[in-house]
Amino acid sequence: MKNKTIKLFKKPRLKSPFLIAAWPGMGNVAARAVEYLWEQLNPVEFAEISAKGFFHPHEAWIIDGQVEKTRLPTGKFYYWKNTKGRHDIILFLCEAQPSLEKGYSYANLVLDVAAEFKVKRVFTFASMPSPIDHTQQSRVWATVTDKRLSRELDPLNVKLMRVGQISGLNGLLLSVAKERKIEGFCFLAEIPLYAIQIENPKASKAVLKIFTRMIGLSFDFIGLDERAKIVEDEIEKLVDYFKSGAAPGPINEDDIESIKQSLASVTRLPESAKAKIEKLFKFAEKDISKAQELKSELDKWHIYKDYEDRFLDLFRPGKRDNN
Repeated sequence: MKNKTIKLFKKPRLKSPFLIAAWPGMGNVAARAVEYLWEQLNPVEFAEISAKGFFHPHEAWIIDGQVEKTRLPTGKFYYWKNTKGRHDIILFLCEAQPSLEKGYSYANLVLDVAAEFKVKRVFTFASMPSPIDHTQQSRVWATVTDKRLSRELDPLNVKLMRVGQISGLNGLLLSVAKERKIEGFCFLAEIPLYAIQIENPKASKAVLKIFTRMIGLSFDFIGLDERAKIVEDEIEKLVDYFKSGAAPGPINEDDIESIKQSLASVTRLPESAKAKIEKLFKFAEKDISKAQELKSELDKWHIYKDYEDRFLDLFRPGKRDNN
């Protein structure tokens, strides 16, 4: 590809591929769904979008007592060859939403890669804050880039979104896809209005079940079920705490961090995540600049404390001199 912002590591031959793209958002519905899909399919990385110019850093990382260089979020492409179906799959997963004024350009870059592989259909996922309880099942809504596509939704038991807005790149990508005459679907799962800042694996499962049914994929959702049960239990504890009158008011950042830590202590780390962490440790042993990416991965799963000694060992003088 001619665009230097896109780094294409390899150009696989793909069979009429579909693109599934995700960014973090409310309830982390989209990102968690695509991460789970990535864990099940074990796809191959083949490209990434350079983050430079699309993100405005607003924090500093401190490692081993010193401030490190700025690390920007990554946006990577993976492919999976579907030996039993008509469509291969391209996954795009980005660690963060780009700056607001850069969203349109970023969406076009994602679709430039899609066009390179003749993608004619894209999928995104999103959340729909609703007046529901966290114990209820998440209903799924859908929107399409062309009304004629809505016929494909009839057997899926989803509701067509007639009017509204899908914020962020999980929505914007479809508008840009329509401009470029690429078909698009977005599946939105309901999440409780009072818990939009808390991860919602139940909603991620809901959109993923609809998507896999639509394209003919089949795998279990045990990992999401287990995580959903843990999240639900943690929210119950918070609800009981608030009902006691000890902490009136909305959930704050400390409450959310407490939930994350509770989840981390009991949630099983997927084998694919373990493998990725081990690979990043090996990279960091050879090139210490990779330590920031490793730290980001550990933070994403809230398990840095479990690896802290090993991580800091990367910065010991003797260790670095040997490399």
